Amino acid sequence: MVVQKEFLDRAHRVVWCTVATVGPDKRPRSRILHPIWELSGDELTGWIVTRATPLKARHLAHSPYVSCSYWEPGHEVAVADCAAEWVTDTATRQRVWELYRDAPPPLGYDFWSVFPDGPSGESPSLLRLAPYRLRLADVETLSGRKVAAAWP
Repeated sequence: MVVQKEFLDRAHRVVWCTVATVGPDKRPRSRILHPIWELSGDELTGWIVTRATPLKARHLAHSPYVSCSYWEPGHEVAVADCAAEWVTDTATRQRVWELYRDAPPPLGYDFWSVFPDGPSGESPSLLRLAPYRLRLADVETLSGRKVAAAWP
């Protein structure tokens, strides 16, 4: 649980991360996205409000996994390798929309300016992330002076 909590703290401090997928051509593709994470007991869940572009949809249909990598100039790194799935139910989409809206800056974000039809509109999509591996690193671990924290 310590690694999950530290991951959540780093992710919410850095806010934006590189999210990589792999398509049917077996080539990775990365983009910058803005996940928000929830920790309930030992279970960490990530959420991303995004557009289900043809590229993202094709990649996730081929391989329903993503790697989320956070980095800050002080070289604190947090990486989550996750199973990813599209969530379509309106109640969950509304709850996550409000989770973003109510979070303090810089994590909080009001999606109405980007998606004027709201969480039940056709344009916004919701990805649920279920981490199966977390890794935390810093200058000491990146230089080989200590072992990175990881889960499991």
